[in-house]
Amino acid sequence: MYRKQVRRRRAVLVLLIVASLVLLSATFSQAGEGPVGSIQRGAATVLSPVEDVASRALKPARDLVNWFRETFNARGENAELKAQVQDLQRRLAQSQSAQGELAQLRPLVRVDRIPPVSEYNPVTARVIARSPTVWYSTVTVDRGSSSGVEVNDPVITGDGLVGRVSATTRSTAQVTLITDHRSAVSARVLPDGPDGVLEPEAGDPSTLLLDFISPDQKIEKGAILVTAGWSNGQISSKFPYGIRIGRVTSATSSPGEAYQRVNVQAFADLRGLDYVQILTGGPPRPGLLK
Repeated sequence: MYRKQVRRRRAVLVLLIVASLVLLSATFSQAGEGPVGSIQRGAATVLSPVEDVASRALKPARDLVNWFRETFNARGENAELKAQVQDLQRRLAQSQSAQGELAQLRPLVRVDRIPPVSEYNPVTARVIARSPTVWYSTVTVDRGSSSGVEVNDPVITGDGLVGRVSATTRSTAQVTLITDHRSAVSARVLPDGPDGVLEPEAGDPSTLLLDFISPDQKIEKGAILVTAGWSNGQISSKFPYGIRIGRVTSATSSPGEAYQRVNVQAFADLRGLDYVQILTGGPPRPGLLK
C-alpha cells in the first residue's frame, strides 16, 4: 500500500514537471499569442487595478524611505562640503598671511644698501605686542640685547622711520613710535627746505606736525621729510641724517601765529607693523639726546 502511494506521488511530480516545461515552452514560443498569451493578458487585466491600488497605497511608504535615504546622503555630502570649505579657508588664510608677510619683508631686503642705513647693521625683528592704549605709542619686538640691540637704536621699515628703541631685554625690545606724545624728531624738508621738529598733534597722535617753521618759509605740498641728523660734536639728535619720514600734506599760516601749521603723513604704516629693522651699531653719535 505504501509503495503504491509513493509511485503515485512520483507520477504526479513527473506530470507537474512536464506540465511546467510545456507551459514555459509555450510561453516563449508563442510570444504573447495563443491560449497561454490570452491567459496572461486576462490575468494582467484582472490584476492591473489591484497593482495600481497597491502602488498608490505603498507610495507614501516608498517616499518616506526615499526621503530618509536622500536626507542621510545629503547630510553626508554637506559634512564633506563643510570640511572642504574649512580646508580651503585655512589654506586661503595661510596664503594671505604669507603674502602679507612677504609684502612687508620685501622692502627690507635691500634697505641696508640705502644711505645712511648702509652704515649700520640692520636687525630684522617681528612685532609681538602693541601698546594697549588708543594712542598706539609703542610696540614690542622679538629681538633684544643678545642680537646687539641697544637703547636709542633707530627703527625703520622699508617705507620709512618708525621710531627708536626705548628699552631692551635679552630677547625683546620696546620701540617708541614717532606717534608717541613723548616723541620729537628733528626733520628736514627736501631738497633744501628748513629744519623743524616733527611731533604728534596733542590729542591726535595719528596727525604729525612739523613744528617751528616760520611763516616766511615756503613749504610745498608733497615735499619729502627726512631725519635732520644734526650734531655739533658734543650733542647729537636721536636719529642719523637721511632716514625718510613722510610727506607734507598741507602747510598753512595764520595771522599772528609765530609758526606755520605743517601736516605730515608718515611713509611707514605705524598701525599695521609686523616686521621692522633695528639699525644697530653705526657711527658714533656723541652726546646723544635721551
